[in-house]
Amino acid sequence: MNSLSPRAAIGLFLIVVLAWGVNWSVTKQLVQFLPPLWTSAIRSWIALAGLFVILGLSKNLVIPDRRDIPVVLSVALLHMTIFSVLVAAGVRFLPASKAIVLGYTTPLWVAIAAPLLGKDTLTAPKLAGALLGLIGLAVILNPTSIDWTNANVMLGAGMVILAAISWAANIIYIRAHRWIASPLQLLIWQVLVATIVLTGSAAVTDGLPHAEWSWRLVLLFLYSGLIGTALAYWAMSMVNKSISALTTALGTTGTPLVGIASAAILLGEPIDVSLAVAAGLIVTGIGLATLGDRLLRGQATASG
Repeated sequence: MNSLSPRAAIGLFLIVVLAWGVNWSVTKQLVQFLPPLWTSAIRSWIALAGLFVILGLSKNLVIPDRRDIPVVLSVALLHMTIFSVLVAAGVRFLPASKAIVLGYTTPLWVAIAAPLLGKDTLTAPKLAGALLGLIGLAVILNPTSIDWTNANVMLGAGMVILAAISWAANIIYIRAHRWIASPLQLLIWQVLVATIVLTGSAAVTDGLPHAEWSWRLVLLFLYSGLIGTALAYWAMSMVNKSISALTTALGTTGTPLVGIASAAILLGEPIDVSLAVAAGLIVTGIGLATLGDRLLRGQATASG
């Protein structure tokens, strides 16, 4: 399938932001029925089935080259497994609105870690953006926002932050990888590996899944697996082929804002001052680090 028109790409991108933002509230509800590992595993099976149909119809089912195996494993383990499970585990103890703000600190960890690993240059905009984001992180973690006397709440916050760091490590690796097949063509293999690992881990850790199945639970899983995962991953791959990386990077900052709004609407979670300020600082920090750095590079290129 070829690149989309700009209008279609923007429309699809808005669907991705909405799907991912709402998915945090859906995950919050799912982990009330099943353990985090089984929640992630069942969602991954549904996503795998959905992607098989989508990629089959678009003729993007290929056997990966052995040189692409490291990136398949990186995405499958760091993002689709570790990130997914840590978020699902953390959101049991945290409001979905606060969890998504912590989870979307990922670009800040990339901005900090990549230069330290020699994978990028630490520019002034990146440093300023990272500092703003870290201040936002401090705001949302302050004792008036999160109950420091509750060990489960602190554990949940720590797990979501670790999830963001795991995703950041995956992004840094992806940037350095030399792709043979396209990210879209490798997507189903990444989900397959994650599904196998998640299912095996869930079976060993929790035994067979036990839940009171209902239409509500089925619909939650269908949303999370088909829309929040399969459709969103496919759509994001298409968007990345059609609009600039800068646009997607800045647009993705809308996901936590959607997540906060959906948590308020679907779960009745309050939007307190700390949450609003932290979200504003983190989103602004990500935008500054991304946009400012691109402008500096553009000026450097123009000046030779």
